[in-house]
Amino acid sequence: MKPIKIAPSMMCADFLALGEQIRTMEAKGIDALHIDIMDGHYVPNFTLGPDFCRRLCDATNIPLDIHLMIERPDEYIPIFAAFGTPALYIHPETSYHPLRSLALIKSSGARPGIAVDPGMSLENILPLLPHVELACVMTVNPGYAGQKLIPQTIDKISTLSGIIEKEGLDIEIEVDGNVSWRNIPCMIDAGARILVAGSSSLFEKGKPLAANIERLYALIGRG
Repeated sequence: MKPIKIAPSMMCADFLALGEQIRTMEAKGIDALHIDIMDGHYVPNFTLGPDFCRRLCDATNIPLDIHLMIERPDEYIPIFAAFGTPALYIHPETSYHPLRSLALIKSSGARPGIAVDPGMSLENILPLLPHVELACVMTVNPGYAGQKLIPQTIDKISTLSGIIEKEGLDIEIEVDGNVSWRNIPCMIDAGARILVAGSSSLFEKGKPLAANIERLYALIGRG
């Protein structure tokens, strides 16, 4: 079984103490920094952008895990792919030709991934799986932090894990949305291998980041 990886959700970080928090994550061996890019069209929110990714890329060697919640992703893939060798996720429904979009991600030097909206059936993404390295299962509706888990998405993780194993594919399943202390064990049991940890765990208010990282590592059995 592959080790569980941690990708802190940077939209939940303390921007007034961001440098300090990045140093803490480096010291604790965090695997990737998850960055939500929202355009106010595909989702009703605006968050981070290329300048933020560029500064992170310059400031740390932790790989970027970039989630494009945007329309017309092909126009922006080359921009975001330039920040190191990031994982780059698209929502297939935002692209007229998602296979072409995934090929563009790969040819631009990034790791191709897809994000699966809670309302999207797994059957719709089956033709895409041989072309990706990562699949991010959204367990809340994309757009905002702090939402409640949509329960049936846990079964979706399990079903997707079974498909990947049956087809012999090398795909890491990421889970994004209410990755809380309570929900993490069932997400891992279902097959998630990358946890996008945000306001309900890693960036829980009132708790030191270093202590929360240690608590998370203990929960997933990682020394």
